[in-house]
This record gives sequence, C-alpha cells and structure tokens, in this order.
Amino acid sequence: MSPADQSASEGAASHVSAVTLAARMDRIPMTSRHRRVAAVVAAGTFFDAFDSLVLGVALTAISASLGQGLVGTGLLISAGYLGQFLGAVLIGPFADRYGRRRAFLFAITAFSILSVGCALAWSIEALTVARLLQGLGLGAETPVAAILISEYAPALRRGRAVMLYQAIFAWGVFAAPLAGLAVFAVVEPALAWRVLFALGVLPLLIVLLGRHVLPESARWLMSKGHVGRAEEIVVEFEEAAMKENKELPAPEERIEPEPGKPTRLTEIFSPTYRTRTILNGVLWFTTYFVTYGYSVWLPSLYVSIGGLKISEALYLTLAIAAAQLVVVYLFAISVDRIGRRPLLLAGYVVAAGGALLGVGLVQGGLTGWPTLFAAGLLIAMGCYVPAAGLFLYIPELYPTRIRGWGTSVGSSMNRLASVIAPTVVGALLAGGLGLGAVFVMFAVVLIVGLVAMARWGVETKARSLEETGGPTSQ
Repeated sequence: MSPADQSASEGAASHVSAVTLAARMDRIPMTSRHRRVAAVVAAGTFFDAFDSLVLGVALTAISASLGQGLVGTGLLISAGYLGQFLGAVLIGPFADRYGRRRAFLFAITAFSILSVGCALAWSIEALTVARLLQGLGLGAETPVAAILISEYAPALRRGRAVMLYQAIFAWGVFAAPLAGLAVFAVVEPALAWRVLFALGVLPLLIVLLGRHVLPESARWLMSKGHVGRAEEIVVEFEEAAMKENKELPAPEERIEPEPGKPTRLTEIFSPTYRTRTILNGVLWFTTYFVTYGYSVWLPSLYVSIGGLKISEALYLTLAIAAAQLVVVYLFAISVDRIGRRPLLLAGYVVAAGGALLGVGLVQGGLTGWPTLFAAGLLIAMGCYVPAAGLFLYIPELYPTRIRGWGTSVGSSMNRLASVIAPTVVGALLAGGLGLGAVFVMFAVVLIVGLVAMARWGVETKARSLEETGGPTSQ
C-alpha cells in the first residue's frame, strides 16, 4: 500500500487527527529525507559552535592587537554571551508562534552578517558591541535547531538522531582551534583574529540551501491546527521510506497533542510544568557556567600561567575538543539503550571529579599547564554529556505548543551562566585567589547540577514527544 493510499484509508487530509499524524511520524524510520533536514540544521549548528568558541582561540591575539586587561577580557567574553542570552530568550516565543523553520533561518542570517562586524572592529569597545549583537543570532540558533531535529526524529531513535546531530557542535568546537592553527601559521596575529571572525559569514550559504530543503515542523503545524499542511509533509517522509524499501509499522497513537491550543508563555511555570522548568534552568546554568567559565579562558591560561606558546596552547585545546567528540559519539550510540537520566548523572560525576582533581593538584603546588590540562580534560568530557544531552532531553519535557519557549528559557540560562562565568573567573584570577578558588567554585556548581538531576530528573527514552511532554509524564 502506498503512503497516499494509507493516508486515504485513515481519512482525508482535512479529517486526519493530529494524534494520528504524530503517531505516523514516530513510526517512520530514518530516511534520506531525514538526513537532508539534519544536514542543513547541523551545518548551521557547526558554525554556531565555531563562532561561539573562536573568541577563545583568538583571545590572546586580540589582547595584543587591541589591548585590554583581565577584567576587560572578561567583559569582552561576557558581552557575546549576554547577546546569546537575549537571543535564546527571544527565539522561543518566535519559534512557537511563527514556526521552527523561519526562526532557524533568521538566527543563522543574523549571526553570519554580524560576524563581519566582529572582523572589522577597530577597538575593543567596538568588538565588544559587535560580539554582543552577534550573540543574538548565536543564542537563538541552537535551541530551535535541536527542536527541529527532535520533532522529526522517530521516537525509538530520537536520542541517537539528536545526539549525532549535536556531535556537529563538537566538530565546530574542534574546528575552531584547528582553524586557529592554520590561520596563525600563515597570517600575522593582528590580522589572523579578524580572518577567523570573517569565516563566520559562510553560513549564509546554509540559509540559501535551507529555503529549498528544510520543511516546517509537522508537529508545529499540528499544534496550530494546520493538519492538512502537516499531513502533506508526513506523506513526503512516508514516501521517502517506501522508496528506500523501509517498513512502515502501524502507528501507535499516544496522548492527544491538543491541536490549536494557544501558546501561553506562563504555562511553563504552571503547577504541571513548574518542576520541569526549575530543573531545566538549573541543569543549563550549572553545566554551562563551568563549560564556558573554563574553556574560554583555557587557551590564554596555557600561555599566561602555563608558559606555553600560542600554537602549543591550541594543540592542547584541540586534544580536549577531540576527547569531547569521542564522548558525544559514545553518548549517541548508548542513549536510546541506557537512557538519558543515568548518562546525564554520570557526566556530572566525571566533571565534578575533574574540578576536585584540580583543587588537589593546586593544593599540592602543581599549577602549571599539566594541571590545567588534566583537570580541564575531565571537566570538558564530563560537562559535554549534559551540554550536548540537554538539547535532546529538555525539548522532551514540554508539549509542542510551548516546546520552543521552554527550551529557549532553559537555553537562556546557559547563556546567562556564560555571561557570568568568564567575568567571575577573570575576577578571581585578577584578585590573586588563583586556580584553586576557580576549581572549588566549579566543583560546587557541578554538585548542585548533580543533585538537581538526581532529585527531579525523569527518564524519557523510547517515548513519543506527545507522551513525554504531556501532563502525566512526570
């Protein structure tokens, strides 16, 4: 039976229920159509990661070129994350009201154009403002991209699909120091950092491609009552599966996703979703406070404290980025079998162990680059489990009508942490408290995240989004 005939047997487009369409989406195996959507979204996320981390790679050269102290450096770092905080907050209501596709393409356009502004900055003040504005697009892209992947992936393979997509973020993190090594090898440092920022204009090509390849989320269309349009997209994916000779099991209808119910921003704080929203914010904040508080400073700390050359610092940064790639792929192949909750808990344990190792080494008088690298490796590997995994886990906790808003509120907490952490780390170092105080702070923050996940975290593997986001899922 063809997908069109199957659709007809279930009812004409205007009469097919949203719950049936959601069930049909969940049973479709991964196809080339899924992969084309994932490729476009992943390409945007790759450059989001690259542009987010390139400042850390270029920081030493920027300091030498434009001149600023530790506090000024912290403010420059934090300005970008302040913009990302605002972008993450604003994109949720936009995506829930106007669609995932439109929000995604708008975010990429914004951060690509503003990358040029960063490259042309004539002073530290101008660069800080440009980085602030660029952050609006960077903060908006990642949450809406994760939602797009989640809403198209089949329920039984959603974890693997989202995490393989999220691995692209790790490749962007990996590419930033790699590009730094290449550019610094052939261009003077005063120009090299500008070249690195200028590379951020390349995602405009993704926008052109995405306009033709990327469909709107069928689940979002269902939530707005556009069932006919949603079915056209579902049939397109079913036809792709049939052309590839893949079996389409019978749909298993789950909880009614309440098509047409309006988005109310306050709903995430209602008794039904309040606990999830608190958990959401705590997990994002604790994970990214440590991730960005340490990783952005690390290359320059290798130079200023460890006594290494810029190229040597970038090689160590590259090694940690490679370790994160290993972590995210191990997560991807195991998350649908082991589950979200145990893996997220394990990530916090490893990261907290790295921070405590740093405390112990500093107390033992070891403050050189080996301490920075050893502690940083464990912190980076542990933190990357929730840093990547939350883009899978958090969208599963809300229904479609508020999924963008709930995810963006949580993502904004990671941006808020990213605003605060670099400045706090800079202040601790500038105040003479040293690495020991930084590692103690990181350990405390990570333990808070660990306790929150242990207390409130629920398991969502192998369940439909309608089920995990419904009021009875907790």
